[in-house]
Formats: sequence, C-alpha cells, structure tokens
Amino acid sequence: LDAKHEQELKDFKAQQNDTPDNVAERVSTISLDNTNDATSNETKAKKPSKAQKRREKKEAENKAREANIAEQEVANLSGARHIEAQKIKEILGRRGLTVFSVPSDGNCLYTALVDQLSRQGIEADMSDMRKKTAAYIRANKDDIMPFLCDHNTGEPYDDEAFEKYCSDTENTPAWGGQLEIKALSNVLDHPIEIVQADSPPLVIGEDTKNTPLILSYHRHIYSLGEHYNSVIEKPEEDEEDT
Repeated sequence: LDAKHEQELKDFKAQQNDTPDNVAERVSTISLDNTNDATSNETKAKKPSKAQKRREKKEAENKAREANIAEQEVANLSGARHIEAQKIKEILGRRGLTVFSVPSDGNCLYTALVDQLSRQGIEADMSDMRKKTAAYIRANKDDIMPFLCDHNTGEPYDDEAFEKYCSDTENTPAWGGQLEIKALSNVLDHPIEIVQADSPPLVIGEDTKNTPLILSYHRHIYSLGEHYNSVIEKPEEDEEDT
C-alpha cells in the first residue's frame, strides 16, 4: 500500500512539473492520431470498387489500342507496301487500268492468268494450267535445269530435285516465278506482261500475236512474300482518280 501511494505521489508531482510545451505536445499527438484515423476512414470509404477498376482498366486498354492503330496508319502511309501500291496504281491509271486482287494462297500467278483469259472469253482451269506448266518444264529439261538450284545451299539441281520441282509445280500450291511465266506464255500462246512498281513492264513471249495477259507484281503487299494480281480496265466511275 505504501508503494502504491508513493507511485501516485510521483505521478502527481510529474504532472505538476509539466510545462506548456509538454502539454501541447501530448495534445498535438492526440489530435494527430484522431486526424489520421479520420483520414484512414475517409480513404477506405473512397476506395474504388472492383467493377470501377475493371472499367478504368478497359478504358486504358482501349485508349492504348486506338493510339497503336493511329501510329500504324501513319507508318503504313510511309511504308514500302503503301508506296509500292501507289506506284502501281499510278502506272496502271495512266493506261486506264487497275488491279484486280486474287487470293494469296500460292496459286496467285495461275489464278490471275485464269482471270485474264476469262475476260477474253477463254475458259481455263488453274489445275490444268499447273499440269501444262509442269509438262512444259519437263519437256525442256535440258534448257531449264541449268538455271535451277537449291535456294538454301545454292547447289544446282540433280535429276531427283528437278523432278520434285516439277511435281510441286503440278500438284501443290507452289509459288510461280519467271520460269513458270515463260512456260505459261508458251503453253497459252499469249504474251504475258508484268507491271511492277520500280521497273519497266516485263513482257514475256512478245513474239506471239495474241492479246497480252497483264498481271501486276507486288513485292511488299504481303508479309509472306511476293504476289501477282490480275489487271483489268478501270471502271468508269473511278476515272476521276487517275
């Protein structure tokens, strides 16, 4: 009991010795603690809901996507694909012609030529055209084989590789290039004109007297590789665009 009284007396004397600064410090601490509690409660009350967070996230994603699209559109206008397309459009436009697109499936050369022939009233079939092309290459093996080589190794074709090349030409959607164009010009007995962006038109089979079959050659139109389209007369409503 005496010890308890002694402690109470010490506490009383300590309070008596308090300075205004000490009291102010204690009051300030209490006030700050209360303010912090109130602020914390207010923050908790204003915390966004999960639904609001999802909406805000979706809005941010949409804005980012729109910005990317806008940037890509600007890049496309100065890209190789757009520049090439504009050049071909201008070249053909001066002749009253325009591009007629065909699918990019490996058969574009043959499909474009089928379209050209059909516009001249000549019925043609893409599969049959491939067979005739392969037959022409086989029949002219001695003249053609020296110009064929493996694209990966640079090694010239042997008989086995040559036959595989012919088989692929006949039975698969293997892309056709200048060799196939030369073969097709002979098979179809038509000159074939290739319009391109950065070079004069290439005409193969000029000695034949039939109406030329006109194609456009695109190096940059697709990321997978080169492509051919058919070329047709420009519709009258588009003449103002030339």
